[in-house]
Amino acid sequence: MSAGKHYLTDPTHAVLSSLHSLTLTNPSLLVDAPNKIVYRNPSSLSQPHNVSVVCGGGSGHEPGFAGFVGDGLLNACVAGTIFASPGAEQVRACLQHRLPPESKGVLVIATNYTGDVLNFGMGVEKARALGKKVEMVVVGDDVGVGRAKGGKVGRRGLSGTALVVKICGALAEQGVGLEDCARVGRLVVNNLVSLGASLSRVHVPGHGIEEAREEEERLGPGLVEIGMGIHNEPGCEKVRTDLPGLVKTMLGQMLDQSDRDRAYVKIGMNDETVLLMNNFGGVSNLELGAITAEVTSQLEKDYGLKPRRIISGTLFGSLDGPGFIVSVLRLADTGLSTGKSLLDLIDAPVNAIGWPRCVTGETWDKTYKPAPEKTEDEEDETKPTNLKLDPTEIRKTLEPALKNLIAAEAEVTKYDSVVGDGDCGLGLKRGAEAVLKLLPSLSSHDAMATFAKIVPTVEQNMDGTSGALYTIFLNSLASNLRSQDSPSPTPVTTEIWATALAMSIEDLGRYTPAQPGDRTLMDALTPFVDVLKKTGNAKKAAEAAKEGADKTKGMKASLGRSVYVGGTGFKEVPDPGAYGLSIFLSGIAATL
Repeated sequence: MSAGKHYLTDPTHAVLSSLHSLTLTNPSLLVDAPNKIVYRNPSSLSQPHNVSVVCGGGSGHEPGFAGFVGDGLLNACVAGTIFASPGAEQVRACLQHRLPPESKGVLVIATNYTGDVLNFGMGVEKARALGKKVEMVVVGDDVGVGRAKGGKVGRRGLSGTALVVKICGALAEQGVGLEDCARVGRLVVNNLVSLGASLSRVHVPGHGIEEAREEEERLGPGLVEIGMGIHNEPGCEKVRTDLPGLVKTMLGQMLDQSDRDRAYVKIGMNDETVLLMNNFGGVSNLELGAITAEVTSQLEKDYGLKPRRIISGTLFGSLDGPGFIVSVLRLADTGLSTGKSLLDLIDAPVNAIGWPRCVTGETWDKTYKPAPEKTEDEEDETKPTNLKLDPTEIRKTLEPALKNLIAAEAEVTKYDSVVGDGDCGLGLKRGAEAVLKLLPSLSSHDAMATFAKIVPTVEQNMDGTSGALYTIFLNSLASNLRSQDSPSPTPVTTEIWATALAMSIEDLGRYTPAQPGDRTLMDALTPFVDVLKKTGNAKKAAEAAKEGADKTKGMKASLGRSVYVGGTGFKEVPDPGAYGLSIFLSGIAATL
């Protein structure tokens, strides 16, 4: 999170613009700007007499709940300013004027926060006084605040509210009456547990940078807060832990029946469940995926729970918060005369931009064959050759060179942070560490058998552009060595190496236009091969590689990410790829 940095500094304008945007991304919606109501265009309703479902609350939780207005979910949403409940008059205006008059009732869903309960409650009572048939469901699913601390207030409303909205919206869409809609909504609340965690506080647009820093400092570096609310409310504890430890603590608070303060819902091993992984808004999709995997694994391992559905994404956000909420719903019996289950209602189709596009229920319920133990041969058969390399000599030559490259990671990374994206050093280090680990297993005297192990190791452990170039080059080198095979056992001489290396540089030219002078690893590789072929002296070749790498300092890039970085940093540092390769080649030459 970049403290205090926002594209919009006026929070009122941000809220109104965001609400207006929904009518642009979903043309079936309308917005009542003065009352901050997003609602479905009456002409878009195929069944206007069905129960209308309304939800709302403070802004800043997008896509909840304005993004859920649409077929199968909400008829309307009433929004407040950022993290503040809408007023009772806004709610009344929605219930009285923004819903189809022929509707057979209105279900209002509110989260259990004092302002929301009071203002939606007043709006509901005003509508009832005018003759409207209205029911209200209050959602409290948080376990972060236990019974002792929560007192009469009860549990806070968290992302489980999205599941209540989904299920009640599906009921209304199917023509179920108001009484059953409200009853099943309360059933869902009573079978929900949720808990959040965050690495930092969120920052509200319009607040100053100093305020943002103070909000971050409240938590402190290296800490994660368990039980943090969706409005920057403090949680139940601050801990230093890794992801598995964090998830273990969270699931314990949610599911451990011995914790009398937090055991709100009894969920046992034989219960069917739905898992909702909600992003506060500032967690990357990459990390949210990893968190989801960890939660799913521990649910099955420690609690015997294998969710029937897993929904992951940002449903009930908290601006730019670097946190997430875990919600577990026990699939209780709905008792509906239609026979519809909670799972059926979760699977029911929707047409709203805020609900994540999920795989179908049919996909979930289908039985799949287990993955085959082997999808391909563990090791492709390598045709033997008479080219001989002593594995002991290979280890003695490569080991110090690889260790030198690993030790240079910080320096290569520093250079790449100036002229690239900072990943070159780590990529080289990963590849070097993998090959170093492989060395003790090299036992064959056949050069091709050795390459058959080294090449895939590099390919699997080095990614990005450098990984692709090295893999192409090494595969080509193996092919060009094989082309020099002989009828009788022959040691791989410097001449054979030099010929194969020169041929491989030509092959590499089919995939990259890079040449010496372009500020790439070719500035080290090409002079090494040229001098080795000309002199047969590896030390002189390594010196030429180092000289070529040094010359890249101040050289303007013609290829690679350095072209786009800009600035004058290239004048101060060599090309990181060329520099790293020269370190490796110098290490090899030193042992020969």
